[in-house]
Amino acid sequence: MLYGYTWDTSHGELAFALSILPILLIGLVTTLEAAFLGFFVACILGMGLAVLRAFRSKLIAWPTAVVIEFIRDTPLIVQLFFLYYVLPEYGVIFPAFLTGALALGIQYSAYISEVYRAGIQAVDNGQREAAKSLDLPRVRTFTHVILPQAIPRVIPALGNYLVSIMKDVPVLSVVTIIEMLNAAKIIGDQTFDYLVPLSLVGGIYLILTIVASALVRLVDVNLPKRGIPLR
Repeated sequence: MLYGYTWDTSHGELAFALSILPILLIGLVTTLEAAFLGFFVACILGMGLAVLRAFRSKLIAWPTAVVIEFIRDTPLIVQLFFLYYVLPEYGVIFPAFLTGALALGIQYSAYISEVYRAGIQAVDNGQREAAKSLDLPRVRTFTHVILPQAIPRVIPALGNYLVSIMKDVPVLSVVTIIEMLNAAKIIGDQTFDYLVPLSLVGGIYLILTIVASALVRLVDVNLPKRGIPLR
């Protein structure tokens, strides 16, 4: 029994699959919540890292680059264990779900920061010169001229990282989070039948990936690429 549900193993594979599908769908909700929260954290933190990395001052840019490389070169599971097991020793305690989402966000923020930086650098320098000639403040130039042109350029890459985060959510099972794959494993442990639950999970992930990729393409096609005109 899991989430109050039981499963039927006595009437064939199809009956078994149908009986465990509600359990896997509950796990799917947890998977999506962790993925989207982690992606949100990664996007916000990644933007901050990208801005700091772009500073002309080496006292800011270089330490930021070191932090980005450290995050990228450290395994996700190590960061997850650090947040879950080490921080409580210093009085910083988060729920397991929030800890997992933060670990995903921190890990992918390093990658997304480089995506942002590439998009920002791809904006023509003439746009910056035009904003400067209009005496626009730097902050307004960044938020109203650079970002509106940089973000559409990186939508496909951001979509790819969202899909990657979804596929990394099962790592969170090591800190007791029962997401979809962990639910399938528990069912397999109790029924000694891993084929059906793992096959269902694989099929659901395939559908998720296809839907997410289609949505990313839709957003990429319909999002304006020229940003906000200068006035």
